[in-house]
Amino acid sequence: MSFAADLPSRADSELGSARVKVIGAGRMGMAIARSLSACGINVSGPAARGDRGEDADIVLLAVPDAAIEEAAGLLAPGALVGHFSGASELAPLAPHEAFSLHPLTSVADAEHDFRGGYAAIDGSTARAELAARDLASVLGMRSFRVRDEDRGAYHAAASMAANFLVTLEGAAEQLARTAGVGREALVPLVRGALDNWATRGAAAALTGPIARGDDGTVARQRHAVAERTPEHLALFDALAESTRVLAGQFRSGEQV
Repeated sequence: MSFAADLPSRADSELGSARVKVIGAGRMGMAIARSLSACGINVSGPAARGDRGEDADIVLLAVPDAAIEEAAGLLAPGALVGHFSGASELAPLAPHEAFSLHPLTSVADAEHDFRGGYAAIDGSTARAELAARDLASVLGMRSFRVRDEDRGAYHAAASMAANFLVTLEGAAEQLARTAGVGREALVPLVRGALDNWATRGAAAALTGPIARGDDGTVARQRHAVAERTPEHLALFDALAESTRVLAGQFRSGEQV
């Protein structure tokens, strides 16, 4: 019996013999197809965009956000349809019974291991949401629900935590290089800061001259940035101001 037919009568649903089709042959599509297959799921694909998914109980659209609505519109009716976008709502999947499953991880290639991560899910029905939760579980991820109205804030937070962090480390690497210091020397510092943030929260994890109130050192840092990597001066100023606010929260006993 297919997952789509079996699900309504089972609160503890499993994917079982569901026929899953992945559409979209980018990094996400290839990684999802490979991982589900390795977990014993009956999966086909990744198929090219334009596939109608007529032979599937669940169709997973691993396509760019702007292409979700068009890809969903080409699908035959009847299957549960999901996308992997963190920012997109469920509306682009209408009129299908729909869900979203956004792995909160950076998928760099088809060999990506999803185990141990988190996934944001939602569904247009209880059945669809359960499908998303089951898929996340099979992939080894813990899931949490993010509603349509919270998608923008959730995805912006994810971008700040991952994409902006890489941009920031790139700026630090460029400045360090002007002093003859390589990226590898910064890595333990960055990892230690991330570990402290993960265990203690932002305010309690903060160290450095701004946390100590050492304005003279900060001024010397700013001068160096202005002289050697002036394109990053606005970034330095904005982050310094935000760090002062965070340091003030810690001194006042607030936790972030």
